[in-house]
Amino acid sequence: MDLTNDTYVIFLGNGKVEERYFRDETGWVKVSTQGRTFRATAEQVLNHVLPAVAGLKPGVTIRVEHHEERGRKAGEAGKGHRPGAGKNGSRPGRNSNPSRGRDRPA
Repeated sequence: MDLTNDTYVIFLGNGKVEERYFRDETGWVKVSTQGRTFRATAEQVLNHVLPAVAGLKPGVTIRVEHHEERGRKAGEAGKGHRPGAGKNGSRPGRNSNPSRGRDRPA
């Protein structure tokens, strides 16, 4: 059984919406409630997760899923989809136009 960081997906939610965190080849990724992806450091992930684990944020739930196959999105095992990848398989947090802001809508 593989128990490395990149086999887990962390979900934080309030009953209506959820954001998720996972680790890919280059580091941690946050997927916002609106589906935008952001790179995150391990410390940033902990800063979001620890208050929920400690029960300091009423109404915020935390759920963790384990996936044996690395790099698979929750619920999409076997489809070859990378978690957080865009429609064209682009990497999260990457923008083809460097003059535009990161992850801004077109």
